[in-house]
Amino acid sequence: MASTIRCDIVSAEAEIFHGEAELVVATGELGELGIAPKHAPLITRLKPGKVVVTLPGGEKLDFAISGGMLEVQPTVVTVLADTAIRADEIDEAAVRSAKEEAERIIARRGEAMEIAEAQQRLAEVTAQLQALERLRKNLRH
Repeated sequence: MASTIRCDIVSAEAEIFHGEAELVVATGELGELGIAPKHAPLITRLKPGKVVVTLPGGEKLDFAISGGMLEVQPTVVTVLADTAIRADEIDEAAVRSAKEEAERIIARRGEAMEIAEAQQRLAEVTAQLQALERLRKNLRH
């Protein structure tokens, strides 16, 4: 049997995932991190992006997060996300609409704060669309 590590993904609203994993991949501030069982303890910030949890047996679950923190302990990895959603729960039409709105705000070069918020939202919805595309790709195989 493959060795596993407990994985908890939580947001301000709810617990998104709790279970055993063979590997957890997330996007840290300095790049992608792969967390396997017996990984050294660490704490780092997460950028908006995806979190991929490989379950025992190889099935992969995709999540989109808006940023947060990652904490690794000897037997558990915890993703504390500002917001998080499973790829199979993403409302594609709403996400595409939010992406278009963020792109419009950035293109018209409004106030600095408005642009910063739009850039953050654009990163979030892009991560959600990528998670959705990966889910569809996995379903085809």
